[in-house]
Amino acid sequence: MEVDDDNSPSTSAAVLDGETTVPTANSTPVQPPAVPPAVVPPTIAPLPAVVPPIAPIPAVRPPVFKPPVPQNGEVKAVDSDSDHEDDGRATAGEYEISEESRLVRERQEKAMQELLMKRRAAALAVPTNDMAVRTRLRRLGEPITLFGEREMERRERLRMIMAKLDSEGQLEKLMKAHEEEEAAISAKAEDIEEDIEYPFYTEGPKELLDARIDIAKYSIVKAAARLQRARRKRDDPDEDMDAEIDWALRQAGNLVLDCSEIGDDRPLSGCSFSRDGKLLATCSLSGVAKLWSMPRVSKVSALKGHTERATDVTFSPVHDLLATASADRTAKLWSSDGSLLKTFGGHLDRLARIAFHPSGKYLGTTSFDKTWRLWDIDTGMELLLQEGHSRSVYGIAFHQDGSLVASCGLDALARVWDLRTGRSILALEGHVKPVLGASFSPNGYHLATGGEDNTCRIWDLRKKKSLYIIPAHSNLISQVKFEPQEGYYLVTSSYDMTAKVWSGRDFKPVKSLPGHEAKVTASDISADGRYIVTVSHDRTIKLWTAGNIEQENDMDWTEG
Repeated sequence: MEVDDDNSPSTSAAVLDGETTVPTANSTPVQPPAVPPAVVPPTIAPLPAVVPPIAPIPAVRPPVFKPPVPQNGEVKAVDSDSDHEDDGRATAGEYEISEESRLVRERQEKAMQELLMKRRAAALAVPTNDMAVRTRLRRLGEPITLFGEREMERRERLRMIMAKLDSEGQLEKLMKAHEEEEAAISAKAEDIEEDIEYPFYTEGPKELLDARIDIAKYSIVKAAARLQRARRKRDDPDEDMDAEIDWALRQAGNLVLDCSEIGDDRPLSGCSFSRDGKLLATCSLSGVAKLWSMPRVSKVSALKGHTERATDVTFSPVHDLLATASADRTAKLWSSDGSLLKTFGGHLDRLARIAFHPSGKYLGTTSFDKTWRLWDIDTGMELLLQEGHSRSVYGIAFHQDGSLVASCGLDALARVWDLRTGRSILALEGHVKPVLGASFSPNGYHLATGGEDNTCRIWDLRKKKSLYIIPAHSNLISQVKFEPQEGYYLVTSSYDMTAKVWSGRDFKPVKSLPGHEAKVTASDISADGRYIVTVSHDRTIKLWTAGNIEQENDMDWTEG
């Protein structure tokens, strides 16, 4: 027994310390199974007392942590305790949201709040149009008008109704009414768009079709002749273009004042040379146009017929006829002996400028009624009423070939129209103020415009853009004219009391023509390029020439 007592503690100590021991020969193998019967009863005995309170827990926890969820009208039943255990784990710790997800959620909530605020503000906005106020009242179920109620009172009543609904928490009703109004407006806009048929055009008379065909035939011949002449000059070794241009510019640079004559009791507004250069026509604010013989500028006759001030005068390029425009909304055709032939009436406002077609068969007029019109000289019929400018149309010029016409106006825009088709083929944007004058160059591809921005712009019709900008004057440019033979130079007249000559090659200044004491309103160049005439508000006609110099130059060239 002493041996067993000594071995027993050593064995138990070895087991408790977790160390491996080698049993000795004196140890008995029966003793280890004898230990569990003594230890097991006290540990297992309390278990029956703890189990009863745990049993009812599965029946109580499901309705607390996982209530039945209806799906398609049915209640999902809980069959096992595993569902409760999973639910307990889910509720024990919430999902961890990343910082990026939180920011995205905040932005979404903020955007939603802003959208709701905008919708609320739109729904609470009181319409200003009386028809919109009536519509809103009708959609809210209120009387659209009361006896003796005026527009402002009706609007105020709608404001009070909307404020009341908002205070009572019936904002949804207001928002619904607002959405219905927007839907009705959009549906109406769609109906309007469906009713419009494109393209829109106005069918012209048969006379206009005949005129377009006639203009097309005329322009083809003229264009072919112009191109043939240009090719001949280019290919002919005897032709020295630079020398010819230098000679013309030298002529223009030697211009001197040859004559000055009082033209009328009122300021002069227009002037024009006849096709042979033997007559000069002027018009004034008195409504009277006068004919003067050249080169002494002596009065021949007076053309009286307008009831308002005359705004422009021009000679026909092929006949001994002239036309005048007036603020009385009419244009008149006169013979060179002073007799009235025709009156063109149709414009709704005063006329500005007037021009003959190169064929001499048609007349173009511009007006402050925002249109320009084309007239038949023989019949006096209005062939074309052309819109296209947003403000008054002022200047007009025909191309040398007769195929194109340029119009310019107070909308700071110049347009080029094809007379053969009626289309606006170019819209020349660049001037920042009204454009008052336009002129085509005889070379066929340059167009000059001048206006209230004090500049003259040269447009290249081939490139469809501005080629050069001439800072020409210190005041507005009233008119622009190219030299009619070859376009070697151009003349600009201005309200700064001067006219200036510019090179048609590089657009540099050639000559300044001072002398007037008031605004220069118009200028013209004779067909042979020998004379330049200017008229002004100082009521004088001034004739500029380089006749003596020209003779000397001719002698020099002959001797050379």
